[in-house]
Amino acid sequence: MRRGTGPVSDHDDAGNAIVEFLAVTVLLLIPVLYLVLLLGRLQAATFAADGAAGEAGRAYTEASTIDVGSARAVAAVALALRDQGFEDVDPASSLKLECSSVPCLQPGSDVAATVRFAVRLPFVPSFVSSVVPLEIPVRGDAVAPVDQFRGR
Repeated sequence: MRRGTGPVSDHDDAGNAIVEFLAVTVLLLIPVLYLVLLLGRLQAATFAADGAAGEAGRAYTEASTIDVGSARAVAAVALALRDQGFEDVDPASSLKLECSSVPCLQPGSDVAATVRFAVRLPFVPSFVSSVVPLEIPVRGDAVAPVDQFRGR
C-alpha cells in the first residue's frame, strides 16, 4: 500500500499494451504491407512490359519474314510476361508492332514494339469498382533497328 493514497494496485493497466499493439497493427501495419505488396506487383509488371517490348522488337527484326517475326515477337512477349508471373495476360493481344517503312523489315528501318496490359489490384473486391479502380494499366515501349546490311 502506498502512503496516503489508499489501496491502489500497481497492475490497473494490465492488458492495455496488447490492445494498443493490435490497434497500431490494424491501423498502420496492414495498409503499409498492402502498399508494399501492390508496389512490388506494379514494379514487376513494369519490368515485364519493358522487357517484353524490347525482346519482341529484337525478335521481330531478326526474323527472315514478317510472319516468322510476328510469331517470334509473340513468343518473346509470352516468355517475358511469364517470367514475371503474368501468365494470365494474352501476349498476342497485348503486343503491337509498327514499322517505320513499308514493307516491314527493310534494311535501316525501325520497328516499334508496344506491350500493354492491366494489372489487377490484389485483394480488392469487385463491388468497390465504382470507388476504386480494380486494374492499373501498364505499358512498355521499345524501338529496335533493322540491320542496315540485312540480306547483303
